[in-house]
Amino acid sequence: MRTAIFKLDAFASKVFAGNPAAVMPMKSFPAEATMQAIAAENNLSETAFLVPEGGDYRLRWFTPKVEVPLCGHATLASAAVVMERLEPGRRRVVFHTASGPLEITRTNAGYVMNFPARPSEPLSPPVGLVDGLRITPSEVLVNNFNYMAVLNSLEALRALAPDVATIARLDRPGVIVTAPGEGDYDFVSRYFAPAKGIAEDPVTGAAHCMLAPYWAKQLSKSVLRAYQASPRGGE
Repeated sequence: MRTAIFKLDAFASKVFAGNPAAVMPMKSFPAEATMQAIAAENNLSETAFLVPEGGDYRLRWFTPKVEVPLCGHATLASAAVVMERLEPGRRRVVFHTASGPLEITRTNAGYVMNFPARPSEPLSPPVGLVDGLRITPSEVLVNNFNYMAVLNSLEALRALAPDVATIARLDRPGVIVTAPGEGDYDFVSRYFAPAKGIAEDPVTGAAHCMLAPYWAKQLSKSVLRAYQASPRGGE
């Protein structure tokens, strides 16, 4: 099997920032075990596989360890590959995915992605979360996909050095940690998903499906600007 592979940094305005993704356009999906092996070999947070279907594309995402139902940065990277390399001049694409159809539009200012909201509910910190984060959050929320821990400051968020082995044993595959933003940013975050083979994801579009509804309510705003404070960083 021979196919092109593209590597792009998503959510970045400069080199060596954002979240790298591999994108592999194919005529048809190979066996799931083959896609998983390719993703493990690429050793990036996600590898995206896209296959044309009518005028749209089918899209699947794999971490080095598992297939995931939604990935923001690899979707953005896939849209760039379609609209800048495969079909130059195209301005809109729909990807059919395990999370439903995802529409991405190219504008003069960049790309606009339409992703589903994933609201959350508050709860007491579950066993292992405080130990894993090594800090007590001011608030903890949960949905079917992630826990979210709210801290009081950007400084506490940046200083976070979690025990990823403990986090990997939680009953959700990922932990979002967030805090109020400073300067141009409404909120900041980090994302840990060792159960999916990702100790810390550099920039996580899908996490904002949970972050955005929370901060929109907290700040009474409908337009938000976010920064992910991983070592690479991205917005």
